[in-house]
Amino acid sequence: MVEAATGKSHRMLFFNTLAFTVCFAAWMLNGVLVSFLVTNQVFDWTPVQMGWLIGIPVLTGALVRFPVGILSDKFGGKYVYGFLIILSAIPMYLLSTADSFMEYAWYSLGFGITGASFAVGIAFTSVWYPKKNQGLALGIFGAGNAGAAITSLFAPTVLKHLTNNGANLDEWRKLPVYYAIILAAMGIIFLLGTENKKTTAAKKTFAQMMVPLKDLRVWQFGFWYFLVFGCFVAFSQWLIPYFVNVYYLPLVTAGILAAAFSFPSGVIRALGGWLSDIYGERKVMIWVLGLSSIISIMLMVPKMDVYSPGKGVIAKIPGTVTEITENTIKVGKFVYHYKPKTEEHEVNLIDTDKFLVLPQKTSWQEVVVKVGDKVKKKQLLAKGITRISFQANVWIFAILAIIVGAVWGIGKAGVYKYIPEYYPNDVGVVGGVVGVMGGLGGFFTPVIFGYLLKWTGLWTSAWMFMALLSILGLWWILADKKDAELQNAKERNR
Repeated sequence: MVEAATGKSHRMLFFNTLAFTVCFAAWMLNGVLVSFLVTNQVFDWTPVQMGWLIGIPVLTGALVRFPVGILSDKFGGKYVYGFLIILSAIPMYLLSTADSFMEYAWYSLGFGITGASFAVGIAFTSVWYPKKNQGLALGIFGAGNAGAAITSLFAPTVLKHLTNNGANLDEWRKLPVYYAIILAAMGIIFLLGTENKKTTAAKKTFAQMMVPLKDLRVWQFGFWYFLVFGCFVAFSQWLIPYFVNVYYLPLVTAGILAAAFSFPSGVIRALGGWLSDIYGERKVMIWVLGLSSIISIMLMVPKMDVYSPGKGVIAKIPGTVTEITENTIKVGKFVYHYKPKTEEHEVNLIDTDKFLVLPQKTSWQEVVVKVGDKVKKKQLLAKGITRISFQANVWIFAILAIIVGAVWGIGKAGVYKYIPEYYPNDVGVVGGVVGVMGGLGGFFTPVIFGYLLKWTGLWTSAWMFMALLSILGLWWILADKKDAELQNAKERNR
């Protein structure tokens, strides 16, 4: 860690951010490519298999982050970062030769090491900046998450062009080749343009470097990062099949909307770092987790058309049904009015072109007796039916998803602002562990989404899961009195 930022610091930050953007774009490729291959029936993969393939690169990136973080603390980030990027180009190229689920899975496992670039970049960025500027610097570096938006936005269009609008589907194989070339070139540029720098952790033994991992707070950071980063990664890919299946959008349009989710979350991370520097990371995380809880609850209501028993017509006295018209039932001398079903009640409120924000309720009644029936007091004459239709309008859904993605982007910076505050000499190791947790979130979450979809039949079950995680995360930070006292002491000393 230096005493003041210099021009060299900014140059290292530029190369770190550029390399991370390229790596993140490659890391997120399966979200687009797997959806394209299944939609066009190139491979007959189930939703669960899709979830696994989308998550497998994230798993590799998660598991490799820890050892890569240790290597970065020990040897400096330049060579670890540069060679990792070049190495990832090999399985990315081999992906173009895949002809089965297992082959695709193995090569995805290989190029997933691009996700470990985050652990290197965090350590290599923090070592060039003083503590007072680390929130902003790490936030700018983390803006490389926008690489997910680059893939979501451009990869569907490139696939459409390569395959001639689906006329020559085997040309999809060129896309991984292009990504491999870009990765190899980025690795070489990084090695040529950066200068190595080590932290004081380079002098520690392996056992000494592992000491911070005994602290529960490290795992608290990891849980938060599982949410704000891992679930961001998951939705960056999951939103594409989500838009295709729930709203019947073309793949290109779904990619654009998924990019709209990914891009702000990546870029706004720099704002999250700045806010953490100014207002403190605790306040930032409380707002992040609170908003995440509220928006997830709003998004978990499914697109639905529900029929339920409603208010019926009950006989007030016993008697015999003597007449039934289109809206009345006569029992003895009493005439009961009911609301018959009309053409208006048959209107499809789910897929109509009309823009509907709130759930729409309609109701009617259906006669359950006939002329000549003898009825008792309080017997049902006409049953009530209530229909509740919720359009879950695609544009409202997309806007809320973009907002929660941006909120998570701010949260990603908030979590990593915590690390140099509590562990200034162990950023690589602690950042690596927290990164592993985030990466595992990116791996397990799509798989969980796949199983939830299979069990419930509801795409919105993913948001139910998000609401649960957000509420747990909010409870944990509010219950942490020691951190509250420390943050209050920091504010008094400013």
